[in-house]
Amino acid sequence: MGFEIRKKRKHVKAEEFVKKIKEMHKEVKIALIKSQKEMKIYIDRNRKEAREYKVGDRVLLSMKDLVWKMRNRKTKKFVRSYKIKKIISENTVELEFLASIEIHPVVNMSRISLYQEQVEGQKKMGSSSVEIKRERI
Repeated sequence: MGFEIRKKRKHVKAEEFVKKIKEMHKEVKIALIKSQKEMKIYIDRNRKEAREYKVGDRVLLSMKDLVWKMRNRKTKKFVRSYKIKKIISENTVELEFLASIEIHPVVNMSRISLYQEQVEGQKKMGSSSVEIKRERI
């Protein structure tokens, strides 16, 4: 009556299976590391270092994702230059907008570009007035 005590046996097939799985795991891990390194090389080819902006720098605001009123269909990539009022984090800044502009002053670094003054003697292009309505969500 009662329990029969199990005898400890060697399970040869199970041990072989475990060894096989461990070897496969090592091979897969090596292959993943190799492919990660290869992908990193291709991704880093076009990567640029982030530009360091300071308070007071003049930047151009991108027209991407902005709704605006303009008479002609040709639009510019950037609105005009604005000063950086405050740096909030490493990828967001607050810009000094005019009161008439109805968009949030905090923008991502990807939406701005450093403004470069015109070189002396450079032909000044006429700028058409752009009225920003609101930001597309």
